Amino acid sequence: MPEKIKVRRIGNSQGVVLPKEVLARHGVAEGDVLYVIDTAEGIKLVPFDPDFESVLESNRDYMRRHRNALHELSKR
Repeated sequence: MPEKIKVRRIGNSQGVVLPKEVLARHGVAEGDVLYVIDTAEGIKLVPFDPDFESVLESNRDYMRRHRNALHELSKR
């Protein structure tokens, strides 16, 4: 069920306050960083860097292609 959250003035900016139940349900705590993703439906907040996945996959590909060399280096 969608939850209603109001945009409020916070100092000279505007922001939203997320209820503690929402934070607990998604494993987010004070001080964590959330990333804003624009979607066709609106705004999506995620607790991970969406660009990190492409970097991670690139590194996995590199490690697959150079598996033998990395194995030899790990012996030193």
